Amino acid sequence: MILVIFFVLGAAIISRLFELQVLERKMYQAQAVGQHTGFYNIKGDRGQIFCQANGIKGNTNSEDKKSLAINRDNWTISANTNIIEDKISFAKILSKNINQTEDQILALLEGDSSYVTIEKNLSTDHLEKIKSLNLKGLSWQNNPLRFYPQADFASQVLGFLGGEGIGQYGVEGFYDDILQGKTGIVKEIKGLNSILQKNNQISLDGSDIYLTIDYNIQLQAESLLKKAKNNLDITAGQIIVLDPNLGKVLALANYPTYDPNQYSKVKDLEIFQNGAIQKLFEPGSIMKPFTMAAAINEGKITPETTYIDTGSVKVGPETINNFAKEKYGEISMTEALKNSVNTGAVFAQQKMEHKVFWDYIEKFGFTQKTGIDLQGEVFSRNESLKKGWDVEYATASFGQGIEITPIQIARAYCALANGGKMVKPYIVEKIINDSDSIYTKPDISDPIISQQTVSQINKMLINVVDEGFGGVAKIPGYYLAGKTGTAQIPLTNGRGYEPESQTIQSFVGYGPALNPQFLILVKLDRPKVPKSSLSAVPIFKELAQYIINYFKIPPDYDLKIENK
Repeated sequence: MILVIFFVLGAAIISRLFELQVLERKMYQAQAVGQHTGFYNIKGDRGQIFCQANGIKGNTNSEDKKSLAINRDNWTISANTNIIEDKISFAKILSKNINQTEDQILALLEGDSSYVTIEKNLSTDHLEKIKSLNLKGLSWQNNPLRFYPQADFASQVLGFLGGEGIGQYGVEGFYDDILQGKTGIVKEIKGLNSILQKNNQISLDGSDIYLTIDYNIQLQAESLLKKAKNNLDITAGQIIVLDPNLGKVLALANYPTYDPNQYSKVKDLEIFQNGAIQKLFEPGSIMKPFTMAAAINEGKITPETTYIDTGSVKVGPETINNFAKEKYGEISMTEALKNSVNTGAVFAQQKMEHKVFWDYIEKFGFTQKTGIDLQGEVFSRNESLKKGWDVEYATASFGQGIEITPIQIARAYCALANGGKMVKPYIVEKIINDSDSIYTKPDISDPIISQQTVSQINKMLINVVDEGFGGVAKIPGYYLAGKTGTAQIPLTNGRGYEPESQTIQSFVGYGPALNPQFLILVKLDRPKVPKSSLSAVPIFKELAQYIINYFKIPPDYDLKIENK
């Protein structure tokens, strides 16, 4: 009987085991997986933005970096009212550690909701103190905030993260898709299996971005613009520093600026715009080198070609005058550029057919975007000029009646500096996601003007710096090339110009002229001086001297030899 009972029980156990392990295996296997594995939704952190500091010649491979946009922990504490045993005691203890009274907390706990938010925007240190209270029913969640540790530094370059979690303006806007953290389901292994198996470690974080901006050059440029506000009472201004051989942006400074940590407090939304890429202006005399380059390249003039300047030139029914109606008599193209003579630029332009001159305007990129990787770049097609009126082509030759952005004119000067090649300006050096790095490849065109033309224009622009406007821009020991510009400001209705006292004053220069390593554009709106040699030029010189020292650029010639 015992043996029979044994066999019956054994058969029953075997039958049950067969049912569990064979017939219902999949169901119990699924339950086991559910007990040992957790799945939850998660969104990766937004990528961070950095720039180099104390690098050499814009080398962003340097390990020395500055954080420009990072994610800062931002904790929210909540409570599950259903599992709080003593609400009065809970509120009393918690009130001593947060910015709410005992009564305020108690009112939340005794409301209709079983899950209530108690306090937001807590730091990690503050949260750790609260966690040490060991209050049953208390929970916490991290909602990271975008933080800009350098405050208003390069704010128009960076942009900001808006309330919707979407990047606005600058790098934050242009690279929003790359910076955004991805949303996904994460698998978490629990229990003994967590020892035997590794949790899923696929990163959902956004990519980190490293800018070409050199922290020290940018800081110096911004400081000079603030000084210009104090000394010249400018209403706005931009400074651009480029590597003219690659198009790499080493600095892009604006005034006025703002703190992206406090962007919601900005009342004048125009401040968010980056004036270097989002505001058009008539460039004035910094346009003249391109007119000269076109005419030289077409074989219509040489630097030694002369003409008789009477102080004005009549084009159709209109009369075009020199600045301050000055007269120079018989002068060469080199002298016309040195003295910034309007009639000299008109003389060179009139040597070419309109279509030829227009083709060079297009070649130098004045009718299209530069393609810089910042959100919101604008441009003008300058369609009114293309109509072919003689006077409009004549005024365009010295930078009036043609609209461009500062980044467009800086890019065009790169072609004069680097042997005639157009470059695409770029502000992101590399993008890093986990261990993968993607570097920006410089976009450089074939030469649009001959090497001979470049050499002749370089000599003319070196002469401008050495002998023009009293040699204010000259740095002993170095050959620098550049051109001043003082332009009238069109009225908003497009008919006529503001009073002559209201001007945009600029200077574009590069050096060393025979082997350029930097190019600087300085643009100042409405400075309280009559011409750019008193405003933009000294700023260029100070910044150029700083970069020469910073990059440790050796001199072009021995000062002792020059003095002899």
